[in-house]
Amino acid sequence: MYQGTTSGRLFTGFIISPKAGQGLMMEQVLKEIQKREAFLLTSHARPDGDAVGSLLALHQILIQLGKRTHMVMSDAVPLIYAPLPFAEAVQHSGDVPDDAPDTAIVLECDSVQRTRLKGLDSRFLINIDHHNSGRSFAHVNWIDPQACAVAEMVHNLGKAVGARCTPDMATCLYTAVLTDTGAFCFVGTNDRTFELALELVRCGADPVRIAHRVYFSSPASKMRLLGAALSNLHREGSLAYMHITVDEMERSGGLEEDCEGLVNYALGIEGIEVALFFRELIDGRFRVSLRSKGAVNVGAVAERFGGGGHLCASGCAVPGPLANALESITTHVRTAGIAQNPSPEMRS
Repeated sequence: MYQGTTSGRLFTGFIISPKAGQGLMMEQVLKEIQKREAFLLTSHARPDGDAVGSLLALHQILIQLGKRTHMVMSDAVPLIYAPLPFAEAVQHSGDVPDDAPDTAIVLECDSVQRTRLKGLDSRFLINIDHHNSGRSFAHVNWIDPQACAVAEMVHNLGKAVGARCTPDMATCLYTAVLTDTGAFCFVGTNDRTFELALELVRCGADPVRIAHRVYFSSPASKMRLLGAALSNLHREGSLAYMHITVDEMERSGGLEEDCEGLVNYALGIEGIEVALFFRELIDGRFRVSLRSKGAVNVGAVAERFGGGGHLCASGCAVPGPLANALESITTHVRTAGIAQNPSPEMRS
């Protein structure tokens, strides 16, 4: 650590971003990091690339600062992200370990409940999130909806404390940015996003190797799931949706993580503006992935059902049976302005 001056203030150990509003929120986070020695790090259940990559990068930053960390998530790191540096150090548990630190940094969550970690709410909580649905549930909150991923915020934090962006750290952050921007396809991807990607590549991230791992390493079970989902594909104008039943999940031999990204195949159809993927759960509910090309804010739709996310990518859970789940979600999507005229080649 070192001393730096910004805006006429001396803040021992950290350089504070001069960006108004966001700088003040990050300053609060940095002050708490400075005065504490150990941190529990976690993110949401069913972690995605941003959750895992940002968690691992933050762990590396704190280690450089001489801090101790304990990474815990309620769900295991998905196989696709298991090769990331330090992923093996993430503990999989539904409860906060007894020996875990009293301070927890929660990434990408709008509530403690989103982590599915029991015992977390008794800790001093620091919340770092970039979702439009982000909420100030913690003792200290840093929410930046303009960030392309939480990884961008973690990267900025690392720069503020003078941490060295190692190749391992860059690999984790680049993976997070790549996946959370939909391979740089989602609305909100801009020059700053590519500047960040370039900086991470210069720090040692291998974009080809990372992309191959994320997009060209799917297990056969995921391909079987995709086939089943596409056989259930329906279209209504610029809306497309598909589903997977519990039986189809079992027959495919697929894992929950194999469902990640399947909705994008429906979104990839010419003329489609919104795509939905419904996965039946054992309790009869349906978990819904919502994707948009930007014309419809699917994050706002998901929030109506207790979920949330981004303008172009979000998720929620709704009661079954399938007909009811479809009606619940599609009604709100149509209200948001999606076209309803069925296309002849895909009319159900």
